[in-house]
Amino acid sequence: MTQDQEIAAATLEEAMNWFLRLKAEPNCPDLTADFQRWLHQSGDHQRAWQYALRTWQLMGEAAPAYEHLWAGAPRANVIPITRGRWRRPAMGAVAAIAATLFLVLAGPSLLIRLQADHITATGQNARVALEDGTVIELGGDSAIKTEMSAAGRHVTLLSGEAFFDVAHNPARPFTVEAGGVKVLVVGTAFDVRLAGEETTVELERGVVQLSLDEARQKQDFRLLPGEMAVVNRSDGAITRDTIQPDQIAAWRSGRIFVKDASVSAVAEQLQRYHSAWIAVPDRKLAGLKVTGLYDLHDPDSALKALVEPFGGRVRTFSTYGRILTQY
Repeated sequence: MTQDQEIAAATLEEAMNWFLRLKAEPNCPDLTADFQRWLHQSGDHQRAWQYALRTWQLMGEAAPAYEHLWAGAPRANVIPITRGRWRRPAMGAVAAIAATLFLVLAGPSLLIRLQADHITATGQNARVALEDGTVIELGGDSAIKTEMSAAGRHVTLLSGEAFFDVAHNPARPFTVEAGGVKVLVVGTAFDVRLAGEETTVELERGVVQLSLDEARQKQDFRLLPGEMAVVNRSDGAITRDTIQPDQIAAWRSGRIFVKDASVSAVAEQLQRYHSAWIAVPDRKLAGLKVTGLYDLHDPDSALKALVEPFGGRVRTFSTYGRILTQY
């Protein structure tokens, strides 16, 4: 075989399909075993897999809120493209492929599972009752860590979204931490969401105090019932607004309400209720702001409603992928 070899379009499509399937089901042993058999069938399969990994890297997707947990993961040893051809990968590159497969596809999910006390799958909601009488409703693809003591109650939202109905107990303050944003309460009901670089808090009843971590200029403020706040974790910017009672944690009734949210943040929320991988590679489209109500029972229609007002399209790449574009 020559140093440079063409890869058939069908093989490239196979590789991308494998990538999306593995991303959709990162903890399926049978699927992983089938993939490994396909990968080692030929050099073309290995080169096509490198192409799939390189495509992922070039997507430039927003980093998840828990990226710091796996920031040290090595990147793929990508073979450069030369006039539409791929160079034969060395054995070291194949090893890098295997490492990247584990860290990119399974890594975040695995690391969150190691930390979480309660976790939900894509499209699954769950109700958690704590020993103090507090009830937490978890949205799809969400995870929390709980720490309960005589002096206080602390919950960390590791991913996704959760609605808290906190049992009143002045002697045991209740704190929720989400991406460096802390919510302190005594007894109240509120929703907290992580999406992109934003932490959103919506207050149904009671009073909560929000504070940003000490890495930035310290900011403390209170929310009253019917108020919401969106904190940009990258620069500490805070947007406060009002919200209708029936729109707070609307995901519990199969909808999501967003107000002045970025397309990428809404796509991330819809991702938690969609079996396919969703990408917004166009940074201009990803940053556009939207306000609306979207149906979680039909996430594909919700994606269309999200981007069509901007002339956008939802491109379906097999059963396992959706790419949002502005052309």
